[in-house]
Amino acid sequence: MTHKTELYVPKGATATARYAVDIDPERAGWTHSSLRVVELEPGGSHTFATEDSEWIVLSLNGGCTVQVSEEPGNSDGGRVTEFQILGRESVFAGVSDFVYAPRDARVQIASGAGGRFALAGAKCERRLPARYGPAPEVPVEERGSGTCARQVRNFASADAFECDKLITVEVITPGGNWSSYPPHKHDENRPGEETELEEIYYFEIDGPHGFGYQRVSPSREGGAEVLAEVRSGDAVLVPDGWHGPSIAQPGHSMYYLNVMAGPGPERKWQICFHPDHTEGYR
Repeated sequence: MTHKTELYVPKGATATARYAVDIDPERAGWTHSSLRVVELEPGGSHTFATEDSEWIVLSLNGGCTVQVSEEPGNSDGGRVTEFQILGRESVFAGVSDFVYAPRDARVQIASGAGGRFALAGAKCERRLPARYGPAPEVPVEERGSGTCARQVRNFASADAFECDKLITVEVITPGGNWSSYPPHKHDENRPGEETELEEIYYFEIDGPHGFGYQRVSPSREGGAEVLAEVRSGDAVLVPDGWHGPSIAQPGHSMYYLNVMAGPGPERKWQICFHPDHTEGYR
């Protein structure tokens, strides 16, 4: 399990020559969930092998072309499928379209104007077809009320888009508001009540000096614990524990991308709320 002091991942801490963010299961100390952020100059491209994981290519800003090539030996034997992601100006501008790439393939991302693209991944068993997710088909949910109101973009939630293991959504928290509240957990497999999911929070804040706060508290002896000030490009790993609240600085909306996957037999987002923080809220 990842050491507590490593659960807050500041901007640049996992940067490589290929990625601005590169969090894989080995780095996180778990088994399934991954997140990469690739930054492309105008006319730039990036190629990677999906290997034993499924991936979603999502615009943080800018548009791109995504080519998915079937690896030799697959049933589709070398077929290349091309998709166009229209993208967006920023994560605060609205929902983006996206592309799903299966395991055992090669992916090329190319952008004429340049941009930044998140690669949300999960180790998986089944090999599903490459697909395009149109922005108008993304379910958008207004969750909570008052100072706990936020927008959830369920582009690849368990009931919105088929994957084998991967669950990934976006959340916009208005400045001054709380989200991921009440605190909740999903670190046990309890059929019908809770699923075990590893989770990555990746943050961006609206405005050059904006920040937020992320809390993770233990659900078991020696469990995960974080209280971090987060800024654009930071991430927080949640291997277990109660996570929330996520708090946005007044005047600065906060975005986070949630990437989840786990070892359970079913791809479901089933959570348990902290019993000390639900009275009078739900």
